[in-house]
Amino acid sequence: MFTPSRPDRVDDPVVKKVQVFRTVVGLVAVTWMLLSYGIASDADAVMNDRFGQIRTTLIVLAVTFPVAVAVFIAAARPPNRRLFLRRAVKPAGALLALVVTLAVPRLITGLGYVTEDTDWTASAGRVVLLFALGAFCLWLAPFGFYGIAQSLVHVFRTADVHETVPPLLATLLVWEVALFDAFRGAYDGVPFAVRMAFILGAPLTVTAVALWELRRLRTRHGITLRAALLR
Repeated sequence: MFTPSRPDRVDDPVVKKVQVFRTVVGLVAVTWMLLSYGIASDADAVMNDRFGQIRTTLIVLAVTFPVAVAVFIAAARPPNRRLFLRRAVKPAGALLALVVTLAVPRLITGLGYVTEDTDWTASAGRVVLLFALGAFCLWLAPFGFYGIAQSLVHVFRTADVHETVPPLLATLLVWEVALFDAFRGAYDGVPFAVRMAFILGAPLTVTAVALWELRRLRTRHGITLRAALLR
């Protein structure tokens, strides 16, 4: 559901290793900063901070994704415009699946089916509902976590549209999140120089990796943005 599946897609394992290495180094650095400067008191606080960042990223990505892909398709000339439009169906489906997955638990509680005052032993029907919801959540939780991880790694499988879309979209996304962090005062309490280093560290490194990936696509595989758009 969340990984690219286009048969003729170029999948460069070297690029994937560099992306994973950058992500791990960034996570270690942020964890060190949160603990060193007392922003997070323990591992649970670090996890809460990272989940908050992931939630922000997903929201920004959900808004940016359709606009960026639409601009990419509109910039392409026929017949590639129609081709990319067909290919965009699966990435859009991945986005919709993740939104539905994250919305279902809130929908269940919001409609009043499950509340803090629910008496599960009041009737046999509620017991059946308890087991049904439990089984559903046992499947939904790992599906949602896996979907979040894969969506961030594969940028909602936009490589199915074209190989150049993920690095371009990732660069746009990470700069948007950096601006959001700057305006909301992320890492408040950390010295200004360190805070700027961490706010700008992610977009600068992601941009560097994206430019390197685009160059590698051009030099190793003959894939360019200009050729994709038939410009």
